[in-house]
Amino acid sequence: MSVIILALGAIQLVSAFHTYALNLAELNGLRRQEAALVAKKQSLENEISRWDDKAYVTAQARERLGFVFPGEVSVHVKNSQAVTGEDSDAQSLDEDESSVSTASVPWYSELAYGIRKADEPSKKATKTAVDSGTGTTGTDASTPSGSSTATTNGDADGTDGDQ
Repeated sequence: MSVIILALGAIQLVSAFHTYALNLAELNGLRRQEAALVAKKQSLENEISRWDDKAYVTAQARERLGFVFPGEVSVHVKNSQAVTGEDSDAQSLDEDESSVSTASVPWYSELAYGIRKADEPSKKATKTAVDSGTGTTGTDASTPSGSSTATTNGDADGTDGDQ
């Protein structure tokens, strides 16, 4: 009978140590999580305090929005290798060109271009208008670069008539 009592006591003792070990591991995990959150909070507070500095705000406006002071001219270099003289492989050059194409135009210019393109009639509607005889030809002033391109029509259906 005493062997059974000792076995039950040992099981209770092992169970208590196991629960203690699990709780200790959970506590250590929560302490690590707390330390990470405190560090993140500190970095966010530092980020907020940077915005109180006028020089930082000016730098962010220039970098993110493409702002310039009155009298300044904004210059965007498409091929940075030509300016810096650094040798880079084709992959990084492709990455530079893709980032230049998206970042070289300020966001408000892209927005205005998108609005102009949305207001244009679609090609299908224009072709229908040309087929019905109400279409016009001439210049298209809403190209991405802002330059005009001349368009000509041979016949009403857009063919040369040589077919």
